[in-house]
Amino acid sequence: MRSSAELLVLHAVRLKGMGDEQTIAGRFAIDPEMARELLLDYQAYGWVTWSEFAGTGGWSLTPAGRVENERRLAAERQEAGDAVLREVYQEFLPLNARLQQACTDWQLRPSQDDPMAFNDHTDPAWDARVVKTLTALSLRLDELVARLSGVLERLGGYDLRFADALGRVPRDNTWVDGSGKDSCHTVWFELHEDLIATLGVERGQ
Repeated sequence: MRSSAELLVLHAVRLKGMGDEQTIAGRFAIDPEMARELLLDYQAYGWVTWSEFAGTGGWSLTPAGRVENERRLAAERQEAGDAVLREVYQEFLPLNARLQQACTDWQLRPSQDDPMAFNDHTDPAWDARVVKTLTALSLRLDELVARLSGVLERLGGYDLRFADALGRVPRDNTWVDGSGKDSCHTVWFELHEDLIATLGVERGQ
């Protein structure tokens, strides 16, 4: 099922947390001018707001916008059916725990003196073990995203983005968990947010 541009623009604001018009339009490949018009309409409705900090600005959802986003997602879910989505989500949860542990292991490498020692990435074997886990997760993600996108087209692409980030790790290790970029952690976190929003559940359920 293909989602409407009206839903996609509003949903992109939620997934990105805050983003400029280019970021919001680019998330689902919406025509930039259409995205701009919809954002201005949603601003008039009180669903999104524009804010700036330290010279950087972006759109974010208001509480009313979050309610409207969830209303539209629920209507879409009812039309598309949610049996496959819920089945995949249950399979995703244990994978999510593995991803969280992998990111922790990427950040910390316990020593005898300090169980919370920072990982300085000087132990190739330690880092290789983490990358091996991420590679296994990437393979599982291929299959899960294929099933998700078979129900809702907008849920596609997460596997490709994750694999792209993983492929960049040997040249730049910030692609595992770096912020401000489409790192493995960023992509995975966004998928988790997309799933709980789509299914109308709370994080952790």
